[in-house]
Amino acid sequence: MRIEVVEYDVGWPALFADVGGRLRDALGEVAVRIDHIGSTSVPGLAAKPIIDVQVSVVSLEPPDVFRRPLEASGFVFREDNPERTKRYFREPPGQRRTHIHVRRSGSFAEQFALLFRDYLRAHPAAAAEYARVKRDLAVRYRDDRPGYTDAKEPIVWELIRRADGWAQRTGWLPGPSHA
Repeated sequence: MRIEVVEYDVGWPALFADVGGRLRDALGEVAVRIDHIGSTSVPGLAAKPIIDVQVSVVSLEPPDVFRRPLEASGFVFREDNPERTKRYFREPPGQRRTHIHVRRSGSFAEQFALLFRDYLRAHPAAAAEYARVKRDLAVRYRDDRPGYTDAKEPIVWELIRRADGWAQRTGWLPGPSHA
């Protein structure tokens, strides 16, 4: 699939709200938090037009606690996901591209996504820098998704380094769940 980075779409929050509401209905109290993450969650940030949702749960085991309700809602579990710190689901067949990242509440992986998002929201110059890099890489790696992801790694880690300093100075905590 071709890498496409597009200008920010003011409709992305509404798309998240729809998915987030469906997830809250399906998961109830199993979901400690449901958050809009990734580039589409940062106002003004160019992004791949994919809604990323993070569902925080008390534990990734046993997975049936969240897997069954998500699958009953049409979401597709991706067992081939190599990342051990999350369970990954995709949109129901025929629906708009959506990634569901189920992570353990309080884990580094969960906090990383929230801090990265909040730092970019609070620092428009950093978000613009990130957008420039993403656009350049989308051209260079147009048909190479793993290459694009790997090439983004240095800017992501630089931004999270800055975000950590910001969090230390401000006492950052994630705000309330979005759904």
